[in-house]
Amino acid sequence: MGLRYQQPQGRQTKMQLKTLLNHVQKHKGFVYESVRLEEQGRPRLVVDIRPRRGSRGRCSGCKQRRAGYDTLPVRFFQFVPLWGLLVFFRYEMRRVDCPKCGVKVETVPWAEGKSPITTTYAWFLAMWAKRMSWSEVARHFKTTWDTVFRAVELAVEWGLDNRDLTGIRSLGVDEVLWHRGHKYLTVVYQIDGHCRRLLWVGKDRTRATIDDFFKWFGLRAQHLRFICSDQHKPYLASIAKYASKAVHVLDRYHLVARLNKAIDNVRASEAKRLKRDGYEPVLKKTRWLLLKRPENLRGDQRTKLADVLRYNIKTVRAYLLKEELQQLWDYSSPTWAGKFLDRWCSRVMRSRIEEMKKVARSFRGHRELILNWFRARAAISAGSTEGLNNKLKVTLRRAYGFRTLKATKIALYHSLGALPQPAVTHEFF
Repeated sequence: MGLRYQQPQGRQTKMQLKTLLNHVQKHKGFVYESVRLEEQGRPRLVVDIRPRRGSRGRCSGCKQRRAGYDTLPVRFFQFVPLWGLLVFFRYEMRRVDCPKCGVKVETVPWAEGKSPITTTYAWFLAMWAKRMSWSEVARHFKTTWDTVFRAVELAVEWGLDNRDLTGIRSLGVDEVLWHRGHKYLTVVYQIDGHCRRLLWVGKDRTRATIDDFFKWFGLRAQHLRFICSDQHKPYLASIAKYASKAVHVLDRYHLVARLNKAIDNVRASEAKRLKRDGYEPVLKKTRWLLLKRPENLRGDQRTKLADVLRYNIKTVRAYLLKEELQQLWDYSSPTWAGKFLDRWCSRVMRSRIEEMKKVARSFRGHRELILNWFRARAAISAGSTEGLNNKLKVTLRRAYGFRTLKATKIALYHSLGALPQPAVTHEFF
């Protein structure tokens, strides 16, 4: 692809091109008849294909060889570019008279259905679409965005039909913001140590959405060992119904995120009160000082935080309670972790900080699910869900032009689904 084009010279060069095509893309029952250079507009190579003498077309319905009926007008199928030149297969499609399916257009081995691109070129574009945005792929290979989309769609559909769903023991369930206006997607990952991938995507984050996943997943849910999720009630209810044998783990990341949100609400409310009452604005520009881990602060930020911590205000007390909870994750025994969590919740309930008390009530209500983190952390990495989410968000940012749920799902499965690919005789990379 990176070679500069030079004018092909004579019959010998054309024979060499046919030899090359037979090496990388040979089709049983068909012959490359001629290769010619067309220079109308942008130069392109056109390869004429004809069926072998005596061969019969294969019915697109039952896939059986059938007698011929008639011949349709010429069709062009785009192939992988050679030396920077566009390449097209030229072929007159036959119709066959099938006693089972009636008169049908034949199926050809280099393309699917009515697709204007060859299957090989579709996989070529799909591979590049993992490395670049779809628009960049279209621009680089002088094709259209729709062509790249169809190529990725073909790769995803084949991959979903042929992926292995055996041996799944651990799942991660989460919701991600898809579009503005509180439009969410529910995503389910496999988070086993040997395989971490996107399994399923559904619209919204309702009980019906997660129920749809478990209906699709079927009896495999009875063999699950661990499921990791946040505290979203529809997820909790559906998991309890369909995967009751699995150890349900509340994701540490979401627990910490909920605690940080409570502290931020306390800070915002108290900052307004201090300003209203005419006090010194000690909480101004302190949001990230209070939300970041102390070890991640710069020197000037640490100095600023130390100044704030000298004040006996609700925000400071809430921050100290948050930092105290970090000790929970150092425990290895669920029993001792549970005792620490109980003591921490009791302290919070006496703090008179309503936002923090809400968090403590929630932690008490989900105590066993939180402690499951300690029971399961030797077997799964709950943080892998968040790692996959970060990759998902990158995919969504690169796919900012996608307007439909279908295109978004295809992009996510393509990037995160670890989908299989068919065996090929030649790789164009």
